[in-house]
Amino acid sequence: MSLDPALRSRIESLLQSNRVVLFMKGQPNMPQCGFSAKAVGALSALDIDYAHVNVLADQEIREGIKAYGDWPTIPQLYIDGELVGGSDIIEQMSNSGELASLLGVAAPDRSPPAITVTPAAAEMLSNAAADAGPGGALSLSINAQFQPNFQLAQYDANAIAAESNGVRIQFDLASARRADGITIDWVDDIRGKGLAIDNPNAPKPVQALAPADAGARAAAGEVILVDVRPEEERALAPAPVPVRSFDGNGRAALEALPKDTALAFLCRSGGRSQQAAEEFRALGFTNVSNVAGGTNAWADVDPSISKY
Repeated sequence: MSLDPALRSRIESLLQSNRVVLFMKGQPNMPQCGFSAKAVGALSALDIDYAHVNVLADQEIREGIKAYGDWPTIPQLYIDGELVGGSDIIEQMSNSGELASLLGVAAPDRSPPAITVTPAAAEMLSNAAADAGPGGALSLSINAQFQPNFQLAQYDANAIAAESNGVRIQFDLASARRADGITIDWVDDIRGKGLAIDNPNAPKPVQALAPADAGARAAAGEVILVDVRPEEERALAPAPVPVRSFDGNGRAALEALPKDTALAFLCRSGGRSQQAAEEFRALGFTNVSNVAGGTNAWADVDPSISKY
């Protein structure tokens, strides 16, 4: 497709204003496709500042960047105004150390993670690797939400790889750090049949917190209570203890807190607060709770709170 001059100017302005630009699907803290997640992981592991463009939010850029660099897929990485490539090339350059060299930063720690593959899982994984044929390999990626994904890939001598019970598994850089200490098992029980991965690095699930407990802990300074309702709703049924909100830059301030900060989220009935709690858990917060039933449940034990 021919590129509209105004759109070309927009893209060139982005590239001139930022040394490193990643055109991706989603945001770095919440990629919307696995390929974008891999690209984010490679850049994040180098601890560099980079600009990003969410092409899902800009259809013009989504199509225009493909024409601009004559590259048909997303993500795309540009450094110093030059197209580096997509997810596979970024991963290969990350594994070889070429990406760190290009950016002028120290190569990251590429130590293989310590993993345990049980005998039952080793049998199943070995069969899968054999099915891949010559040159095939097992690859395990673990995204920022610590969701694992096994795939068959090409054997890469430069990849970060760990072995247990005769099974070799390749990792991208970010996944290697998230995988340290995992146990891979094969289960056939009430949970179903398949691989089960126990990852000690994964954030704890969002915990349900009773309203009275939330109030007591917030009053004692043991947890920050975050009311996700808009101002007009908070006025209808104010929480009886101090709260933080998402108003203004409130959310950004909360996201900047240390990841071990205890946070409890509150809304009218528990649905919106559960969603917010899951979002903060995905950002890496490790002590996140949801006030079960919201202010309506709280009103059952504290008559000073109105139901609405």
